[in-house]
Amino acid sequence: MKRLPPGLVLFVSGAVVLALTTAACSQSGPARRTRPAATQPSANTWPMFRGGPGMLGAAPGKLPEKLKLRWKFKTGGPVASSPIIVNRRVYVGSGDGMVYCLGLEKGNKLWSFKTGDAVDAPPTYVDGVIYVGSIDSFLYAITAADGKLKWKFETEDKIVGAANHLRDPKTGKLRILLGSYDFNLYCIDADSGKDVWKYPSENYINGSVAVAGGKSVFGGCDAAIHLVPADGKNAKTISAGAYVAATAAFDGKHVYVGNYEGSFLCVDTAAGKVVWTYKSSDPFVSSPALGKDRVVVGSGDHRLHCIARKTGKKLWTFPTRDEVKSSPVICGDKVVVGSNDGRLYIVRLADGKGLWSYDLGNPIGSSPAIAGGFVIVGCDDDRVYAFAAKR
Repeated sequence: MKRLPPGLVLFVSGAVVLALTTAACSQSGPARRTRPAATQPSANTWPMFRGGPGMLGAAPGKLPEKLKLRWKFKTGGPVASSPIIVNRRVYVGSGDGMVYCLGLEKGNKLWSFKTGDAVDAPPTYVDGVIYVGSIDSFLYAITAADGKLKWKFETEDKIVGAANHLRDPKTGKLRILLGSYDFNLYCIDADSGKDVWKYPSENYINGSVAVAGGKSVFGGCDAAIHLVPADGKNAKTISAGAYVAATAAFDGKHVYVGNYEGSFLCVDTAAGKVVWTYKSSDPFVSSPALGKDRVVVGSGDHRLHCIARKTGKKLWTFPTRDEVKSSPVICGDKVVVGSNDGRLYIVRLADGKGLWSYDLGNPIGSSPAIAGGFVIVGCDDDRVYAFAAKR
């Protein structure tokens, strides 16, 4: 495989990970198009699935060893969507077809927005707008302040992964990228909601989009890692070995993602090859979290796996009582993850020792958001749960 030119959109079969330079609208006038968007996780902000554009699954700050339930909010359907936290508000989708905006401290409903079907996709916040896909095949752009529809964009099949964003390298305009079960990766103008281009893959795109270091990565279920330029043309591919149902993490050089045959891969995007492979007995549906020297990911074998980032060697595993489809988040020296056994866990990053768990009573497929002193997660019992340090 040839070395990749800069400015590529890279996508892994089954999961979208984008890595193009982003910029924000924090000022009026031309400077708005050149400054980076405030879309990275911070102590008080978790603005998108996995925290930020690279889908790294790492939250700033620290967590106590034990948490206390602060509130729970009842929706009308299972909450598979992963929440985000922005401006002391929680945004999350539900199986009842609604997108909810809740107060962070008390879980009070501030507004709700109705789509045409279940909302399993995580919301994404960029420049005051919530972008979220639905099983009804539409991507919705909703103003974060009041829940009003800005525009909606129709694909030809359901959307279950989060959207991501980039700036057009020529015009500086904000673009929204997302994959659909119609096999296509879409690039959409954020102002008008019109498609700029679409790139066809060969199977479902199940995961989310990530962005880092001037390149982008995403994937579907065609067992390939697709490298797509910013204009959507002249794509290159790397084999993933089997179809990928999870979102990949991308640090600007390496892609980390598991496939449905139990192989977890580290891929060098510049060299266009797999650096190492780690094996589990069951599929990887969970998306990985990247620490400084390790990768943490859940597996269908009922375990949380911690892998050396450089070599791919096993460091430890933590057993749960069912599949781990929820994606872990690293926060300081701890890992937070849900399991299909209905428990939310805190695990020590250094050695995999279990420190705390809370039984929600139903499977947890949603992935936690950590910001503002809270851990927020959805559950199949139709509820959103908020945990924080004991007072």
